[in-house]
Amino acid sequence: MNPLIIALILGTIFGILLHKGGVTDYGRIVGLFLFRDFTVLKIMLTAIIVGGIGVHLLVAGGHAAWEIKTASLVPVIVGALLFGVGMAVYGYCPGTGIAAMAAGRMDALIGAGGMLVGGVIYAYTGTALMARINGIANYGPISLPDITGIPAALWFVGLIVMAAAVFALVLRVERRRAA
Repeated sequence: MNPLIIALILGTIFGILLHKGGVTDYGRIVGLFLFRDFTVLKIMLTAIIVGGIGVHLLVAGGHAAWEIKTASLVPVIVGALLFGVGMAVYGYCPGTGIAAMAAGRMDALIGAGGMLVGGVIYAYTGTALMARINGIANYGPISLPDITGIPAALWFVGLIVMAAAVFALVLRVERRRAA
């Protein structure tokens, strides 16, 4: 089957799950930033862990290989700042925004237009911009296992433990607020 068709099917399923989880609601996204509603955080952590398990299984089974990207700090910091500002203004991350648009939310449709405009601007300016900033604080294709000597699987186990601790903390906060 064509990989684009597979991606479309999986993306549709993911969008439906986002909607079922309630994170296509602008109020839930804002609620996370106000530390009032942790639904988004719980869904993100679950998606990271499930996705990580899937990737590790694919790599272990020989169906995929690790593709370590260049650790170029300036583009990452600039991108993170743009993403954060965009998410704060839009009220959705790109995935939840597209799912909210599919659910018929007009604010998400307008924001998706902004994402398209941003994508077009990047398409025309990104190569020149990256040529200027990509070499600043560029550490090449490295990973935490490369730096520390700790295997990727142990880093992932640590991530699972951290996610479990965050889940426990969030549940404790939610129980306190409910009491």
